[in-house]
Amino acid sequence: MTALRYRRLAGTALLAFAPLLLAQAPAPDAPKPATAATLAAQRAAAAALPKDDERDVTFARQGFVGTRTDPLIKAADGRPVWNLAAYDWVAGAAPDTVNPSLWRHIGILRQHGLYQVAEGVWQVRGFDISNMTVVSGSTGWILIDPLTGRETAKAALDLVNEKLGKRPVTAVIYSHSHGDHFGGVRGVVDEADVKAGKVAIIAPAHFMAETVSENIMAGAAMGRRVNYQFGTALQPGIKGQIGSGIGAAVSGAEITLIAPTDTINKTGESRVVDGVTLEFQIVSGSEAPSELNVYIAPTRTFLSAEMTTCSLHNILTPRGAKVRDARIWANYIDEALQTWGSRSDSLISSHCWPRFGTGEVTSALASNRDNYRYLHDQTVRLMNKGETMVEIAEALKQPPELAKDWFNHGYYGTYNHNSKAVYQFYLGWYDSNPANLNAHPPVERAKRTVAAIGGAKKALAAARKAFDAGDYRWSSDLLSQIVFADPANKPARLLLADSLEQQGYQAESAIWRNQFLMGAKELRQGVLVRPTSSQNADMIAAVSTQELLDSVSTRFDPAKLGGKTLGINLVMPERQEMAGIEVTRTTMIGRMKPVAQPAATITGPRRALLGLLFLKVPLAQLEMMGVKVEGDRAAAEAWLNAIEPIPGAFNIVEP
Repeated sequence: MTALRYRRLAGTALLAFAPLLLAQAPAPDAPKPATAATLAAQRAAAAALPKDDERDVTFARQGFVGTRTDPLIKAADGRPVWNLAAYDWVAGAAPDTVNPSLWRHIGILRQHGLYQVAEGVWQVRGFDISNMTVVSGSTGWILIDPLTGRETAKAALDLVNEKLGKRPVTAVIYSHSHGDHFGGVRGVVDEADVKAGKVAIIAPAHFMAETVSENIMAGAAMGRRVNYQFGTALQPGIKGQIGSGIGAAVSGAEITLIAPTDTINKTGESRVVDGVTLEFQIVSGSEAPSELNVYIAPTRTFLSAEMTTCSLHNILTPRGAKVRDARIWANYIDEALQTWGSRSDSLISSHCWPRFGTGEVTSALASNRDNYRYLHDQTVRLMNKGETMVEIAEALKQPPELAKDWFNHGYYGTYNHNSKAVYQFYLGWYDSNPANLNAHPPVERAKRTVAAIGGAKKALAAARKAFDAGDYRWSSDLLSQIVFADPANKPARLLLADSLEQQGYQAESAIWRNQFLMGAKELRQGVLVRPTSSQNADMIAAVSTQELLDSVSTRFDPAKLGGKTLGINLVMPERQEMAGIEVTRTTMIGRMKPVAQPAATITGPRRALLGLLFLKVPLAQLEMMGVKVEGDRAAAEAWLNAIEPIPGAFNIVEP
């Protein structure tokens, strides 16, 4: 996901985390009930489900120690960032507006608290989208994946100390480079203790570079798309958000980061951490570009990070990320099975609930492996026969032998969009049909399509006929063309919202549901949330200046300088760093060495200079705080004005 999410700029609105907060007033355009076609689809979905032997329920409840009394976790200013009670209403038979498989899933996933996995191993689950694993060391706690943010991580550790007895944290392990697996680190340790050598921070190789690449470089676009993937403006409810497939949602807690002090570079490396022997498997390139699994040897516990969870994962997340290699993913699972499967009595992950017993561990690893391998191999087989990604996605179905295991179902990733990702991994976006090589962009295509149909009135009539017949995919396609041709066409907007909504109700994938329902909500009410982002001060401070300058270059608009060339030096005395900025007629290039003849030199603390570049704090304001400008001040101002601010919310379901 941890669809890291799988994130916030200073000032991100509370509204962005509405799913986990208290109920708000109903929207003026309320959601619609399920249609007859959706009712029929839900009945068909229920009839196709595998037999439920209650193993998942048993595993999810096993080892329960206790949970937090107050369901609301709050920030220092009193702002709620997480609500443990957000899904307390989930019980009984699936409502008409929720896929019955997803309803079963959230009923298990909604549980929260401290759970014992093995002697000396616990997990805090349900306090964020991810789990925090706790291992008892000789002198303190070893924490694996300290959740998404400071407040939820602190609450989780407080629960551990309350139930098990207070101990210091001696080590933190980041399983991978997604924010929901490191963001709460400052809620559980003090950086001064890390610098003093009292606390080790362990991570896989290339962790910092990949954290920067995903969360900084593409942070603005990804942050807006996160709103759709996690349904951040949707309330939990039978017509609203039903979790995120591998957890409830992304918390509103403050994301933080402390750089690792120790790096795992290859599979087979081990460490004795606070008296506990840990073996590591590097699985980078599977769910994350920098990722490891942990075998807790004394307790025969294998932590499979996000390589195996309670759902088929994403080969390419809808929020956007680097496309993943499904073949190597399957191979890593097979390696884990061969190396640790028979040595493990429990299988845990950074999301969802465990599986207990060596037989369960080996069968789950084998089934997960086959699921990813089938997805990969059959996509490639069809791809090599000339089928396009869309054709493959339509044809490729999960075999019954794999679908019988609930954890292989698409509550997060789906066969549909994952097969497209496999195609993209090998062949990219182009299907080799020249008609698609230089097609019109969405608005122009929509105008021409609507005109070809005979105008908006005829197109709307055809879309309404498709909607009434329950063909929501086709009605949405037609209606989207009308809306992109004319966003002011209210009947088309509202019918498109209705059509997307019914597809959301039918979706087994929680994040497909979220995207459909977010689209419906924004068509009815407009954009109501700001994009989330990981580009906060703590994230920016933790990454290298070179990486940050490369990120700033992606926001440089040379047209605003009118073709001028210049050089700027940035001096950061407290870090003994000097960066040179070379501006050509077309690009901005930052280097960690000064330019020979700068037009201006700006000197100040790095945080102040990054505030200038990332938060667009006015230069004059920073000068009042001690930042110095030498040389041509006007040239410095012109350069800064050519750097665009981090983008805000952009439209998705309309132009």
